[in-house]
Amino acid sequence: MVIKEIQQFSEIRTKARAYLCYLMARNIPNKTPEINLETIVAALKRIKKEIKDIDTLYVLDAKGRQIIDNISRTQAFRTGKGENRADRAYYYRAVREKRCILTDPYPSRIEGILVVTAAYPVYNEKGQLQFVVCADIPLDKLLHMVHPSSGETMFGRFTRISYGAFSLALLAVAFILFINGVKSFFTAELNIFNIDIKEMFEATILLTLSLAIFDLVKAIFEEEVLGQHKKGEPDEIHKTMVRFLGSIIIALAIEALMLVFKFAIIDPEKLIYAVYLIGGVTLLLFGLSFYLKNIRKER
Repeated sequence: MVIKEIQQFSEIRTKARAYLCYLMARNIPNKTPEINLETIVAALKRIKKEIKDIDTLYVLDAKGRQIIDNISRTQAFRTGKGENRADRAYYYRAVREKRCILTDPYPSRIEGILVVTAAYPVYNEKGQLQFVVCADIPLDKLLHMVHPSSGETMFGRFTRISYGAFSLALLAVAFILFINGVKSFFTAELNIFNIDIKEMFEATILLTLSLAIFDLVKAIFEEEVLGQHKKGEPDEIHKTMVRFLGSIIIALAIEALMLVFKFAIIDPEKLIYAVYLIGGVTLLLFGLSFYLKNIRKER
């Protein structure tokens, strides 16, 4: 699930940075004569009490050396004073950009889990760097804190189970259509010189609808049950919609062609109904073309 968490982090990164930076700016005075280490430590303890998901908090001096032990709920993490962190991305990025920053996820040295660090540079009234305040947060806790997944709630779990059940039911329908489509080839007389066009068309329609429903099931299961949101790539829902509508149009076009042959032989007066069906297929094609045109505009 690490890849999924990183993808989710890329989606909420701006919101997470804004929230964490607001939290630090609200509690820690900046560019004032009253700045001192005791004030910052007291503010960090308030933040830790308020936001329990923050793993550790610590303070670096202007050169990147840690000047207090970690503030953490875990006794084993309450160390670190004297360590040089000048080569860490959260330090030199905060110093270079002169603003609160949020790092990319990286493995924690202690636990090995993915964490992110918010770093907040603190200046005196003359604009000279005094401290860099840092907060380490496990990636999974940050995701839950800033943008709780619907899958974590009772209703979210119920929704996922419901989508899973619907997916299984639709998959069963797709397999039934597929089996009946294949079955028609074996039950018909295998004589290539005397093919029953009606049976061939019906088998083709069944297989086409089976493929369309299978594509729909795949998209629903990946998006709603597994939560695989694909950002930066062509939207899977759009691609599935096009395939599904295309399959329906093909099936209806085959049915219309079959009706043309049937009515032309046995009841020419009913050809008008085949023409109506062809008109409906044409309207569906125009609708699909309009849909594709608008999707391209959005991108």
